[in-house]
Amino acid sequence: MATNLGSTRYPFLLAFLFLVLLQTRVSCYQYKVGDLDAWGIPTSAKPQIYTQWSRYHTFKIGDSLLFLYPPSQDSVIQVGEESYNSCNLKDPILYMNNGNSLFNITAHGEFYFTSGEQGTCEKKQKLYISVISGNGSAYSPSYGPSALPETSSSYPTVFGAIPQPPSSSPSPLSYPVFMAALTGFSVSVLVGGIM
Repeated sequence: MATNLGSTRYPFLLAFLFLVLLQTRVSCYQYKVGDLDAWGIPTSAKPQIYTQWSRYHTFKIGDSLLFLYPPSQDSVIQVGEESYNSCNLKDPILYMNNGNSLFNITAHGEFYFTSGEQGTCEKKQKLYISVISGNGSAYSPSYGPSALPETSSSYPTVFGAIPQPPSSSPSPLSYPVFMAALTGFSVSVLVGGIM
């Protein structure tokens, strides 16, 4: 008898939970370093492309950086701050050279990358990013290697204005949080009716 009673409500419950899960937003992103310019020696038209690019992105744990480049001509290395500033390519933390290099962000802090090819770091083929901390605040790029004036853009604004990052003020109750609360209430009512 108990299985008959439950079997009529379980498909409804499972369908409802499935729909709620579809509403959940995945908040991890894969960023193509340099956007349309990819990974290479900056041109004279855009000498600070990577500095500007990192300024207009907010990174967090779970995100990843995709470096695209011809594997026979370039590579990417992760280095420390001192090596980044002096363009020292010896003893990198990480070496990637497949032309489709993916760096997964797994910790908070500051990360420094440069080309592994001799002489390209001095030509500004290097990238500094900071990853937001656990409390939602970001390490300020204003003191790091990517300090730029507020008016800089990472690429021509042919598609309209570049959206500004959201303010750090707390937002009102968001839709996913509301849906999670509603789901919890609904599940408790349904389970209470089954039992």
